[in-house]
Amino acid sequence: MTAAPAFEAALRRRIDGKAKPLGALGRIEDLAAAVARTRGSLEPRMERCQLTIFAGDHGLAREGVSAYPQEVTRQMLLNFLRGNAAANVFARSVGAALRVVDAGVAGPPVSHALLLSRRLGAGTRNAAEEPAMTPETCGEALALGRALGADGDWDAVAFGEMGIANTSAAALLAHKVTGLPLDRLVGRGTGLDDPGLARKRAILARAAARTPPRLAAERALAEYAGFEMAMMAGAMLGAAAARRIVLVDGFIAGAAALAALGLDPSARGALVFAHRSAEAGHDAVLAALGATPLLDLGMRLGEGTGALLAWPLVRAAAAMLREMASFESAGVSGPA
Repeated sequence: MTAAPAFEAALRRRIDGKAKPLGALGRIEDLAAAVARTRGSLEPRMERCQLTIFAGDHGLAREGVSAYPQEVTRQMLLNFLRGNAAANVFARSVGAALRVVDAGVAGPPVSHALLLSRRLGAGTRNAAEEPAMTPETCGEALALGRALGADGDWDAVAFGEMGIANTSAAALLAHKVTGLPLDRLVGRGTGLDDPGLARKRAILARAAARTPPRLAAERALAEYAGFEMAMMAGAMLGAAAARRIVLVDGFIAGAAALAALGLDPSARGALVFAHRSAEAGHDAVLAALGATPLLDLGMRLGEGTGALLAWPLVRAAAAMLREMASFESAGVSGPA
């Protein structure tokens, strides 16, 4: 989404004309400009934010690539629904709404009044041996995600995830979309020890060898992603098309963003990269995206937690554009 030259000039005058030294608000000025362009307004409002957590299981987990058993996906899904997880706490603290989507958790469907079911199966297939999902299922995941990203009346949205083995899936997805060396993208995930990390690297190398070195975004999603990741990529595109700010979380969300932009590069302007994850591959993903995140807190939890913590910065940037006086309106002398 590209702003017209007249809009861009007016935006620059508005930011530079605020009663402050030129550039004194640093990256908040850049953030304000991104919000204005996405919303198509010199006085954008950022008042309503929603976090959507997509939960899904991975057949790849059967290879032992995680320190935690696959049952944890389901257990954490229930914890989100009870309101007790870090994402729930952070959402309440920053005034964001939260919803939880079952994209394909292993076992029977969970029945809960607060759960949004978009199940595509009881987890993906084992991507070390075969495609995680069919092309048709991947297309359905993207379409479901687009609809979820576009619904409601939110000014900004954030997307989180829960799925044991999804750092492995994210590493494979990023590797195939960018061509970056797999070793740069594989980390400890949920806390693997050194032997566990070595085993994870070997398993993912075997999985990567199934397909050509580079893949188009949609095929990479079908071969290696989880249902929750494909749905998240679609949601990013749906939200961007609806002119919403998309707060991109950490490593897994970053890999989903790579795939989303491979499908539609025009969505890039709506994406705000919230934080730098401590997960090993995130730096490489950010570099591939040409992104500098707002925060660097040493976090690597996922769930959209880092994205939520960036929401107050987005609100402040929009408020600066709307409410901060100019030199003229404040009666303050500008630079000599």
